[in-house]
Amino acid sequence: MIQTPSIDWVALSPTLATLAAAGLALLLAVLVPRSVRRPVAAFVVGVGFLVAGSLAAYVYWKSPEAQSLVGEAATRDRLGSLAQILIAGAGFLTVLVAYSDRPRQEHVGEYFALLATAAGGMMFFVSADSLMTLFLGLEWFSISLYILCAIDVDLETSLESGLKYLIVGSFGSAILLFGFALVFGATGELQLAAIGEAGAALDDDPMMVVALAMVLTGLGFKASAAPFHMWTPDVYEGAPTPVTAFMSAATKVAALVVALRLLTSAFPAHDDLWTAAVAALAVASLAIGNLAALVQRDVKRMLAYSSVSHAGFMLIPIAAANELGGKALLYYLIPYGAASLGAFAVVAARERELRAPVTLDNLGAMGWERPFLGFALALFAFSFVGLPPGGLFTGKLYAFSAAVDAGWTWLVIVGVVATAVSVYYYLSIIRALYLRSEAEVQLAPAGGAPPRELLLSLAVAAAIAVVIGSFVFVEPLIDLAGDAVESLGTLASE
Repeated sequence: MIQTPSIDWVALSPTLATLAAAGLALLLAVLVPRSVRRPVAAFVVGVGFLVAGSLAAYVYWKSPEAQSLVGEAATRDRLGSLAQILIAGAGFLTVLVAYSDRPRQEHVGEYFALLATAAGGMMFFVSADSLMTLFLGLEWFSISLYILCAIDVDLETSLESGLKYLIVGSFGSAILLFGFALVFGATGELQLAAIGEAGAALDDDPMMVVALAMVLTGLGFKASAAPFHMWTPDVYEGAPTPVTAFMSAATKVAALVVALRLLTSAFPAHDDLWTAAVAALAVASLAIGNLAALVQRDVKRMLAYSSVSHAGFMLIPIAAANELGGKALLYYLIPYGAASLGAFAVVAARERELRAPVTLDNLGAMGWERPFLGFALALFAFSFVGLPPGGLFTGKLYAFSAAVDAGWTWLVIVGVVATAVSVYYYLSIIRALYLRSEAEVQLAPAGGAPPRELLLSLAVAAAIAVVIGSFVFVEPLIDLAGDAVESLGTLASE
């Protein structure tokens, strides 16, 4: 008889829930009348995200120790489960924001189904424990995002963003695959822990060094880390804003959690090399992201460069390569994802009102005209800086503490300087919301009566709750992150 690997269906259930929701949304989009196609697809996918998040929480609760599954191709641990919870949460809020988006009615089923499919790929990606399944998960969610960026075929900017993301993303994936091939050639292993054991005897092997460089490059593309960020401003600007919101929150979770798992599990013997390389990427991201954001007038491009900058902040705890760094990264992802998704949700509301790209000029006086959305965007801007009551204040504090413990004091100084620089362009958003002169306001396009979007407002309110809640309830979230890091093993033992 042929022996087949045992499959832990419970561990795979979050991914399967999103795939089931995607398939059902596509089927119902064909069967139901055109008038209810959008609400049905949104409802099915939204429920799918809630079910996936609940199942991931159950797996987190039932997985105090890491377990290999599906022939060591994936792992069941709290690190992957926590990442899946964050991805599911980002996906659910994206459905609320995307409900009133503009893609043609005949594509609305595909729109929501692709959101669920992309999230399913990310959930599979963060639990992968083999180079083969890592690349499979990467391509799974990347192809879905390529299509989502270009799904608004009526807009040239959407088609352009999809094409640019396809070309640059494929280039990054090819580099990552080449790095995986070199790792397999040097060690003869595909499973991450086995690669780490085999690599201990290959400390000075040039092939492993080149492979590590290519792996870091490929992951840098997906994390929007400089100097591999060149696709980010154009893609973020041209893609449908709900898609941009989902990418800014969920893709960061997937890329950085996998970077933490891959580097600490497969390359522990080369930590002197990759910690220095990650620190260099962090400095480049902080410098390029903040300096480029200073001169932006388009709000989506500004937030795109802000995303590059925050990739730098999140690379700092990875460079620290200690248990506190792992906690800091996982905690940081929670308020950052909520603030980023909420900020793009407010931009989406303004876009639908003006039917034009949102700039600092036509953002003018929104704080007085739309008090709730204006307050929300101001709060998110304060949070991005790292000021209370946003959870990113605590996130940066933990990230800097991890760097100090690892002896990277100079990296903390760079982070503090970058934070000071970021104050200028984040405050420019707040100035546009509340402090514009009467003459400037008169030059801004008239918005007219804003569309009533209850679901988008609920998504923004949820993002506010997470941003403030992560500042208030620090200890429980740090405990969750600590348990997730302990399941990784390699950092917890240091």
